[in-house]
Amino acid sequence: MPQDHRPAKSVRVLLAEDQGMMRGALALLLGMEPDIEVVAQVGRGDEIVDAALKSRPEVALLDVEMPGRSGLDAAADLRDEVPDCRVLILTTFGRPGHLRRAMEAGAAGFLVKDGPVEDLANAIRQVLRGETVIDPALGAAALSAGPNPLTARERDALAASVDDATIADIATTLHLSESTVRDHLSSAIGKTGTRNRMEAVRAARRQGWL
Repeated sequence: MPQDHRPAKSVRVLLAEDQGMMRGALALLLGMEPDIEVVAQVGRGDEIVDAALKSRPEVALLDVEMPGRSGLDAAADLRDEVPDCRVLILTTFGRPGHLRRAMEAGAAGFLVKDGPVEDLANAIRQVLRGETVIDPALGAAALSAGPNPLTARERDALAASVDDATIADIATTLHLSESTVRDHLSSAIGKTGTRNRMEAVRAARRQGWL
């Protein structure tokens, strides 16, 4: 809709999505809503806070899995750096653990991407009014799944285990001793009911714990 036909006050939205085609399509569709204006777009998670500080959005739409920094971690950053910005998490895979982490990070909503854009636009308006918007099926799954059993350090150790990292590599990355890293990984393997750290990484990702 032409800018001069918009309401005097449109909702300012930041869109963070690493897939360029998806990001462009969402920006175009949301821009057709008479009361929504996409004021910033980023393709990396580590660009979110800087873009928000510059554009001052009222609502940030964040993908979960992004290069540089996850949308869940960025949500926590926005809570501290741009507290007036409401966060709505969008994801392709509705994982219960991701929902819990999003809520812990201060997100106001969590939706999967396969819904119609009208629902997303309405969710933007709802979170701006101070409401919480959660995909119903995902909310039910999160309640039945229970809390994330992994500690923050166990999650860090698993996350650092990718790309054939050695124990020494992980210890350097996390600034921990090798024995401490082994303890964290052993605990994580036990909690996920797996046989080794790579199986533990896959299991934790399936649950949305990483």
